[in-house]
Amino acid sequence: MEGLLVFVWKRERDFIHDCASRTNIQEVIFIATYVISDIHGQYDMFIELLDKIQLQDTDMLYILGDILDRGPYPIKTLMKLMEMPNAICLEGNHELMALECLEFLMKEIIEMSIEELDEKMLDNLVTWQYNGSKSTINEFRQLDSETRRDVIDFIKDFLIYEEIAVNGKNYLLVHAGLGNYLPDKDIEDYSIHEIIWTRADYDVQYFKDTYVVTGHTPTQTIKDNLQPGYIYRRNNNIAIDCGASTISTFLS
Repeated sequence: MEGLLVFVWKRERDFIHDCASRTNIQEVIFIATYVISDIHGQYDMFIELLDKIQLQDTDMLYILGDILDRGPYPIKTLMKLMEMPNAICLEGNHELMALECLEFLMKEIIEMSIEELDEKMLDNLVTWQYNGSKSTINEFRQLDSETRRDVIDFIKDFLIYEEIAVNGKNYLLVHAGLGNYLPDKDIEDYSIHEIIWTRADYDVQYFKDTYVVTGHTPTQTIKDNLQPGYIYRRNNNIAIDCGASTISTFLS
């Protein structure tokens, strides 16, 4: 099975409403925290998922990067997220590649801009193209200059990691993993590359009291995974990239 899966926690928030009659009525509101990853331009699947979970204004939705590239509508997906105040985006390696190139692509092709196409920028463009930039570039070029700038600024605001607590349990959200891991290494001391490029090692329990939630590595590729295409749990690791950018046939 391949597709876009969502990892979810639900918790209750109780509050007392004092009516005019002084009768106390207790209501229970369920607040959900959702985490998804690696949408990769699969806009229709994303909308289907939102309809399925019926995301409320009180809920939180975290996206662990790789919204862009490969699939047909990466920019359309990104602009939908720009309209969602309760969606928090983390940076993935595909957003990093895009940021390294989109500023250059905004420039008018003149002699000066061609001169700025040095070896490093050319390498960035080739690397991004190899990793599926075509759909992102095609949609980006259709935008007016102001909207292009809004898109770039939105991506620049993506988080590198997020630490949350739900139902008394601690979670660290990152796109890929913790490269060059050391038990006494603070999260702030990891480089961007170590967090958004280096794949998680699911044989390692990074933290005793914290679950590490990652995307980037499709669960179909995890060795000895008995349920490829589904959320994978091992050693306080939770892998949630279930292959939306491969065959779009499964949504849960």
